[in-house]
Amino acid sequence: MDFFDYMKTKNLKKESPLASRLRPRTLEEVVGQQHIIGKGRLLYRAIRADRLTSVIFYGPPGTGKTTLAQVIANTTDANFRQINATTSGKKDMETVVAEAKEAMGGYGRRTILFIDEIHRFNKAQQDYLLPFVEDGTVILIGATTENPYFEVNSALLSRSTIFELHPLEKEDIATLLDRAMADAERGLGAMHVRLDPAARDFLADVAGGDARTALNALELAAMTTDPGPDGNICIDLDVAADCIQRRAVHYDNGGDQHYDTISAFIKSMRGSDPDAAVFYLAKMLRAGEDIKFIARRIMICASEDVGMADPNAICVATAAALIVERVGMPEARIPLAEAAVYVATAPKSNASYLAVGEALRTVDKVRTSVPGHLMNIHANGEGDEEKAVGYKYAHDFPNHYVEQQYLPDEILGKRFYEPTTNGYERKVREYLKFLGKDV
Repeated sequence: MDFFDYMKTKNLKKESPLASRLRPRTLEEVVGQQHIIGKGRLLYRAIRADRLTSVIFYGPPGTGKTTLAQVIANTTDANFRQINATTSGKKDMETVVAEAKEAMGGYGRRTILFIDEIHRFNKAQQDYLLPFVEDGTVILIGATTENPYFEVNSALLSRSTIFELHPLEKEDIATLLDRAMADAERGLGAMHVRLDPAARDFLADVAGGDARTALNALELAAMTTDPGPDGNICIDLDVAADCIQRRAVHYDNGGDQHYDTISAFIKSMRGSDPDAAVFYLAKMLRAGEDIKFIARRIMICASEDVGMADPNAICVATAAALIVERVGMPEARIPLAEAAVYVATAPKSNASYLAVGEALRTVDKVRTSVPGHLMNIHANGEGDEEKAVGYKYAHDFPNHYVEQQYLPDEILGKRFYEPTTNGYERKVREYLKFLGKDV
């Protein structure tokens, strides 16, 4: 590197975005992702011991994939080379491989190749790496925002360990914002910037687990806000909202607005108002509410308020919850909206909810015993067969039904389930009448 290259690199570091300048240099500086880099974890031990094998980091933007690669670069004795799959090709990999062979043959030194956006490489480009990864010529670190099981060759996957990075928690992003405010060398500590607590919480919330988004907004706010009379740059909630181009939704997670909004959301679904349900859903999403929490509330509403009037409601709600866990935001908004609209527009019945409530109260009040003919006979023949004398097997009778006693003697004749005439439950009611039951 000549003098001009050195000065260019130095100036780039100085003028690079805050998120880049603030990248952790050591494992101890990394925030979040403790499930893979917590002390004692596999990746932590491998980096510490400088015994890393080929890995693929998979996760949303701004969660630390490139950061972890840079930490590895700072801690390893191996040569470290970095390319980006969006701007590089096979020729670039050939150059790295040639250098790696020379370093290994001449100096016994390993080479780590970090490929950002590895899913951008086509099959042939990925295949080129296989023999060199397999024989240890290069140690691959791949980073991708796409599911590697779909976007990376299976042969390359089998030679790598996959680590999934999760969106950062609000507390993690708040920690990074505090670090940026305090660091005079790489952050904003020398600029006399004051970050209002409400603005700090807002940025940590709406960043959606993406540290880069929060830090870029903080830097933009600091660079575009005039100092006050005291010479300090004050970043309040309005400034923060303007710099991230999202209106600050007044919503305190864990406070009254949290409970009021989720209450309105549930009552709107129960009241069959899909427009209101979608509105409150959007408000919660904009405020950074936990999407898994929202999905759980939809499942509960599908069970409690729709019930047997539309048994498919619980299936739709459960499927949406599964999708939410697998895809995350921002795509999770779509299955959440679909489930909320389905539950809101479904016919309603709380008969099952009332039935189990009354049954629980009865269990608490009355001591009962199972009728003898319903008792268990062990498959190994050790059970008391006399216990089951008199049991009638329903499938041996017309319509696969036979009238016999199922409730304990102590509560014989007790009614728990009272089907309504709404939706599918009307058919349930008609079927029970067909069987001769009093409904």
